[in-house]
Amino acid sequence: MTDKDARTQALSKPAISSDSQQTSLLGSMSYAWRALRHRNFKLFFFGQSISLIGTWMTRLATTWLVYRLTHSALLLGIVTFAGQIVSFAVGPVAGVWVERLNRRKLLVWTQAAAAVQSLAMAALTLAHVINLWEIVVLATLQGLINAFDMPARQSFLVQMVEDRNVSNAIAINSSMVNGARLVGPAIAGLLIGAFGEGWCFLVDGISYLAVIASLLMMRIKPLQIHRPASSMREQIREGWDYVRTFRPIRTILLLFSLLCLMGYPFAVLLPVFVGEVLHGNATTLGWLTGASGIGALVSALSLAIRKSVVGLTRMLQIAAAMLGGSLILFGMSHTLWLSLALMCFVGFGLMQSASVSNTIIQSLVPEDKRARVMSYYTMAFFGAAPFGSLLTGALAHRIGAPHTVILTGAFCAAGALWFTFELPKVRAVMRPLYQQMGLLPARGIDLVSDVQEPRR
Repeated sequence: MTDKDARTQALSKPAISSDSQQTSLLGSMSYAWRALRHRNFKLFFFGQSISLIGTWMTRLATTWLVYRLTHSALLLGIVTFAGQIVSFAVGPVAGVWVERLNRRKLLVWTQAAAAVQSLAMAALTLAHVINLWEIVVLATLQGLINAFDMPARQSFLVQMVEDRNVSNAIAINSSMVNGARLVGPAIAGLLIGAFGEGWCFLVDGISYLAVIASLLMMRIKPLQIHRPASSMREQIREGWDYVRTFRPIRTILLLFSLLCLMGYPFAVLLPVFVGEVLHGNATTLGWLTGASGIGALVSALSLAIRKSVVGLTRMLQIAAAMLGGSLILFGMSHTLWLSLALMCFVGFGLMQSASVSNTIIQSLVPEDKRARVMSYYTMAFFGAAPFGSLLTGALAHRIGAPHTVILTGAFCAAGALWFTFELPKVRAVMRPLYQQMGLLPARGIDLVSDVQEPRR
């Protein structure tokens, strides 16, 4: 071989390696969005993406409206409590009804009802006649809608995609939520500053048309599930017994409930931090919410590129610890740039814990119990959070918002420590189930992260 040939060969190798890496990267990106190959989920993705931007606009506008009218952390907690306690109260009943009804039709009705609620908020706000108790009543109505909507939406994912892509659909759904969480508050901050809160509610009400249209355009095969002709009370009891005796789901729901109780309500106090600690305005509130959205979006994308649910229990442990530590530091911060950075970690921890809990539960629960089990997930999400909102609002009224957030962060960190001691027992139960599903080899594996079913 001549020197010229050697140089030519040497130069050609990096090009081949680069092309190979580029192909691998494109393949990984394609795999990360594999659930979008399903037509029904693709329709849902685009419709829900538009609607969720409006939803996040309404969330920020509602908290700012309440704070502007009352300047009270306690009343912020009461409004949030009213909006979520109904979901907790009717959760088990809603789960049974979701399993009995056509889930797509149910979702169309819940989205239509939510649109009416947002348009009512818009009309009252734009007319400058809205008061605190009207906000409480409309928030309560939204909580009732969510009690049926969330378990229906979570269990409907299985009908939109093949079983093997459910975890990816959950991750993409989380990406969608947090992309909207990033865009929605930013738009809301600008709209509130220019025109007031009412326009945010109006945009939200109109945005529901997108998801309703996507649901009506789907072609869904009906589920073929044999369900015993038992009473509602018996079905509620059966669902409760399953959740209570199945260690992985029980443990995950307990940790998730604690994180919802102590971690999620920090958002209720953000207007207080903006006004009293950071001395900002509605735009500052939008930045903080958007920063947590960036962290949550990163979390969702990290889950989307995963090829297996194996190992997610370790991620849940890390997310809980990250959430606790970030909240403690956020409570100590008095600088905007540091608070924004910490909000990214808070958002990552919150979304990782919610999405990972959802994914593990959906991977383990049988189809004939899916909606009932997901109703308990809804109860944790919308149930523990209102008590947390009430608690943090009352605590902030007494000891101040910063000390309250530090305290709630400490509880989240303690929950992560408890979950660490529970992990070996949880994995021992999950391992044989994942082996039956083909997610793990039948023998010869030392799981560092996952997997049990209750004795039957």
